[in-house]
Amino acid sequence: LAAFAATGLVVFASSAEAADKTRPNIVFFLVDDLGYMDIGAYNPDTFYETPNVDRLAQSGMRFTNGYAANPVCSPTRYSIMTGKYPTRAAATNWFSGNREGRFKGASFNDFMPLEEVTLGEALRDGGYRTAFFGKWHLGPTEKYWPEAQGFDINFGGHSKGSPPGGYFAPYKNPKLKDGPDGELLTLRLADEAVRVIEATRDQPFLIYLSFHTVHTPLQAPQDLVEKYRRKAAAMNFDGPEFGDEEQVWPNAGDRKVRISQRHAVYAAMVETMDTAVGRVLDKLHEMKLDDNTIVCFMSDNGGLSTSEGSPTSNLPLRGGKGWVYEGGIREPFIIRAPGVSQPGSTCDTPVISTDFYPTLLDLAGLPARPDQTLDGVSLKPLLAGKSLSAERDLFWHYPHYANQGGFPGGAIRDGQWKLIERFEDGRVHLFNLADDVSEQHDLAAKHPDRVDAMRGRLHDWYKSVDARFLQAKNGAEPWRP
Repeated sequence: LAAFAATGLVVFASSAEAADKTRPNIVFFLVDDLGYMDIGAYNPDTFYETPNVDRLAQSGMRFTNGYAANPVCSPTRYSIMTGKYPTRAAATNWFSGNREGRFKGASFNDFMPLEEVTLGEALRDGGYRTAFFGKWHLGPTEKYWPEAQGFDINFGGHSKGSPPGGYFAPYKNPKLKDGPDGELLTLRLADEAVRVIEATRDQPFLIYLSFHTVHTPLQAPQDLVEKYRRKAAAMNFDGPEFGDEEQVWPNAGDRKVRISQRHAVYAAMVETMDTAVGRVLDKLHEMKLDDNTIVCFMSDNGGLSTSEGSPTSNLPLRGGKGWVYEGGIREPFIIRAPGVSQPGSTCDTPVISTDFYPTLLDLAGLPARPDQTLDGVSLKPLLAGKSLSAERDLFWHYPHYANQGGFPGGAIRDGQWKLIERFEDGRVHLFNLADDVSEQHDLAAKHPDRVDAMRGRLHDWYKSVDARFLQAKNGAEPWRP
């Protein structure tokens, strides 16, 4: 095979008979820390401007109950790459997270095991040219980085969760050659993806474009920042920017949550992400690849609303990144599957990030990997306007104290019902999301039988995935399921 170099364009020509150009190309957009309510397709009243993501939603299926498998980044990334809940690999926190609260968080692994057959490996085995761009954050050393996990090409994927040099060159990234000083990282990654699309001729491709944005540091081109400052001023916001949220950490100040979208720098970061998405979509259209390219879009966790600048609001969803409330796990979740999904369609069935792996194999016409995709299911029936073959529960397990203030806990969703269990003391909350998406009305006391049934299935699931829990601190023992 010919190679691709960062310094020039080289056309890929495959000699492998396994390469089948009739298989659909795949483009996967993963955004960091983007909230469900940040996108126009999900929130027509959003302060932010996302015309390109909105047109993607109009060209495919928008899932209204799409979830990340975890309220922080690395575990959700693991779930997409493996089709498994991250708890199976004890990959339950962002890789390096070790904050303590009343107790110590559960022990966890800081890498994606090499024995996993990743989405990249499965597609490469099926004849795909696989290319990764941006944030990886799935292992501390190079032996765990994209080249070792199924990707032929890697632009920028390494151990760090946020861009080490910020969003403007020089990037201080060992896997990304610096552009000219001041070059914007988000657009650079999109431009590299476009070059790979242009260069790949004789085999299908996977473009996995994993933006660092809108993760901190909050940085954006000054002209865009000024645009949104003017926009905010013209809207004459007269309400409060922050409201109260529960306090989890001992001896800390009152926790506040942003309740108004008006952060100009964050808005500018969202726009640059949208512009980058548009560049890739435009290239697909220019090369007449729209009808043979599956496009996916989601975020790795909820919007950052309770700390680190609290730049966005997820209302009416409660909480945000680091919380097992809806604001921390419900995500923009879009799939365009030509010939399968209908333009402008919507699906209300709950789905989760583990589902991408089996879905993409199914859509690509590749063999299923049931030993790998233990938890995800193919969404092809939903994309075709049908139902899944069986109803199922969705599960979450986060035995850590989030940097963003979230409590250690687990959750289960069964239809319209969601039960949350706190790991410090075993308290539970029950919400009917059909009537109370804001999770303000705890119905646990009114429905004890439902609580018992859902909690029992949640505990059975903990056992099946070998879940770990909080550890003792200063002699005090935490609750155990």
